[in-house]
Amino acid sequence: MLDSLIVPLFVTTDLPPRADLAEFGELLAETARALGHDDASYDGFLAGKVFWLDRPVLPRQRPAAEAELRFAAMLGYLAASGPGHTARGVVADVRRAVCAAVTSRYGDVGVSPAVFAIRDRDIRERTPDSAVSVGTRDAARELVSVTRPYL
Repeated sequence: MLDSLIVPLFVTTDLPPRADLAEFGELLAETARALGHDDASYDGFLAGKVFWLDRPVLPRQRPAAEAELRFAAMLGYLAASGPGHTARGVVADVRRAVCAAVTSRYGDVGVSPAVFAIRDRDIRERTPDSAVSVGTRDAARELVSVTRPYL
């Protein structure tokens, strides 16, 4: 049995107006494949759902401008392999990886992505039905297995 830690996660960031939501989700999931800091590295598996957090448009209010950034989010679970991990350390590692990947893919959108641990209950209660499922492809089978009951 693999020694692992599972962290419920929330990721949010601004994206360019024409960004593809599924591509954003895939970027997050693949970024979590290899995590670490200093000289320590470990495997990760991220599974969750991505969705837009667009501002509501009230009656008589103009919709968002075509050039306005869009707010995207992901709620999901991150499984980290190996002993000795803490939720705080894993979140810090995934935050560094996500910030680098989002900046590399979309450029400077004015603010770094927010990545933080949340309650498991929040994922179940706050994920919209229209959200798009994502997951790290070809991840370590053991990480996928230990995460499956949470999905």
